[in-house]
Amino acid sequence: DTLWDLATAEVEKRENPDDDGKRVEVWERSILFMGNKNGGKTTIILRCLEREEVPKPTLALEYTFGRRARRHNAPKDIAHFWELGGGTSLLELIRIPITSNNIRSFAVVLVLDLSKPNELWTTMEKLLQVTRNHVNKILSKLEKTNPEVATEIKQRMRNNLQRDHPDYELVDPFPIPLVIIGSKYDIFHEFDSEMRKIISKTLRFVSHYYGASLVFTSKSEALLLKARLLINHLAFGYDKSKSVSVDHSKPLFIPAGLDSLSQIGPPPASDIDIGKMRANTPLELWKKVFEKTFPPKSFCDLQDTKDPAQDVQYAEYEIDVMRAQKNQ
Repeated sequence: DTLWDLATAEVEKRENPDDDGKRVEVWERSILFMGNKNGGKTTIILRCLEREEVPKPTLALEYTFGRRARRHNAPKDIAHFWELGGGTSLLELIRIPITSNNIRSFAVVLVLDLSKPNELWTTMEKLLQVTRNHVNKILSKLEKTNPEVATEIKQRMRNNLQRDHPDYELVDPFPIPLVIIGSKYDIFHEFDSEMRKIISKTLRFVSHYYGASLVFTSKSEALLLKARLLINHLAFGYDKSKSVSVDHSKPLFIPAGLDSLSQIGPPPASDIDIGKMRANTPLELWKKVFEKTFPPKSFCDLQDTKDPAQDVQYAEYEIDVMRAQKNQ
């Protein structure tokens, strides 16, 4: 048989019913991990793929993939994992992995470093804003070329909340599935309890407002397992977890659609303070309350200024010698 014959046979085998009479479909999904620099994104990806490797710093945009079979002898589903390095300094690279071809099966995981609350809001806002704008551009194009798909994507995000949920009209779901992971819980756990409460309540509000899932994690296996549950649901279609933990003295675990504004409560500030704050949207009000306790670092501080050419990780003797000669 020629290679072409083999390929044709392979496609026919996939498209025609197997022994159970069911179509064998291979799932393909993509996930973009982004968030604070050194926030633990690579570690989470390696744990999800069950790889025992030492995480290296991510430079720019990195790609890896995982494969899983849903049952014995079935073809393996594929999940593409993209990771954006450099915190908020390489925002324009977001448009590379998210395209109109894969938007139906794309999801975003935002990893926020709980041990750096002063960077938290700025990082979250910048990354989600750029991603949302890019996704909305793709959806606008799809509305002209393939309106059914665009409607399906929008409706799917609306379905995270049941229509009878009291907050159905009050939230603004992110256009594609979103998971927010609060990393370094072990350091965060040592914070003053009032600080922990403000950060936890704020992240609960943001997650609920965007129709996202929220989980706190650290290097402990038990917590990483919870993050894996949410990521495996996005990557391989595993069942959604129904367990919920909203106690601020413990690591939070709240799958999308299982929280409510009444449970979260108002922003953690006095009525007088709230009265003085001018905010047009609930999100803006929460931002002002949060930044009153944790003044943000300026955006310039979050930019990545290190030159990758000087990074020991990428040393190559011959090239470095020529480079030094050229500089001289």
